[in-house]
Amino acid sequence: MRATTIHAARDIRVEDVDVPVLKKPTDAIIKVTAGCICGSDLWPYRGENPIRPGATIGHECIGIVEEVGSEVRDFAAGDHVIVPFCHCDNTCAHCRAGAQSACVNLSMTSSGQAEYARVGQADGSLVATGGAPPADLLASVLSLTDVMPTGWHAAVCAGVRKGGTAVVVGDGAVGLCGVLAASVMGAERIIAMSRHESRQDIARAFGATHIVSTRGEEGIEEVLALTDGVGVDAALECVGTDQAMSTAIGVTRPGGGVGFVGVPHGVELPVGTLFAKNIGLRGGVAPVRRYLPELLALVQDRAIDPGRVFDLVLPLEQAAEGYRAMDERRAIKVMLTP
Repeated sequence: MRATTIHAARDIRVEDVDVPVLKKPTDAIIKVTAGCICGSDLWPYRGENPIRPGATIGHECIGIVEEVGSEVRDFAAGDHVIVPFCHCDNTCAHCRAGAQSACVNLSMTSSGQAEYARVGQADGSLVATGGAPPADLLASVLSLTDVMPTGWHAAVCAGVRKGGTAVVVGDGAVGLCGVLAASVMGAERIIAMSRHESRQDIARAFGATHIVSTRGEEGIEEVLALTDGVGVDAALECVGTDQAMSTAIGVTRPGGGVGFVGVPHGVELPVGTLFAKNIGLRGGVAPVRRYLPELLALVQDRAIDPGRVFDLVLPLEQAAEGYRAMDERRAIKVMLTP
């Protein structure tokens, strides 16, 4: 099959690799109908994460069930499904507590930017879409594999509440979906921190009431000014850098919460500040399967349109250009079609 592979920093290729096969009786093989590039894929692309030359890359996809293992009961060949990037049995103690991303049988999608992908724990992981998604919902359904649930998770962990105030640090696809999540959850004021006009436009469309384009201490001061010096009830950290975390904590009011979903790189937590201000800090890898039923219903009812974060669609063979576009911030998020 054709699949996106990574060989070194900024060396993305689309090559022939072996088609994945069933390894466990709980597995399923999915024929990918749409995949995409994640902001977290840029960490290895930029050389910030270890690279195994020739490894497939990409963990977000939707598709059609091609084959299932002997113990899979709920899905069959021909079913159209969403593939959460983190696979779970959805029955273990951690899953039952809502932490599906820490399932005792956890596995991850490893060839989402390809023609086929293997899914572990198919019955617990996959969610059926009831047929092929309509063309106008395709991008939004694809967003449910990772980016929209991750933004949602940030809002949940931050404690976004109806009538409250929220700030979103980061204007990538996850941050923009965090804005949308905060809006759906009823936040009265939502501050999006963004320096890019096209992203600001989407943030406003998703429910942002204010835009702050400055960073660092200046950005913190501007957010505090917008909240009469109090700070926000909930801060969504959607980047993963030390500056983003410092900003999120710096704008949060005493007793407020920070939800972090950016993959941490070089983050040093100011524990003394968290202690002194009674700021709660929660987050991590999004338990996608936990949120999928609610989010899929919102998408299918056309109550939300997170697919707007996809501003570039390319054929799989042009995956390298997709990575360049996102790395150079010419694109927010890239969809790849086999």
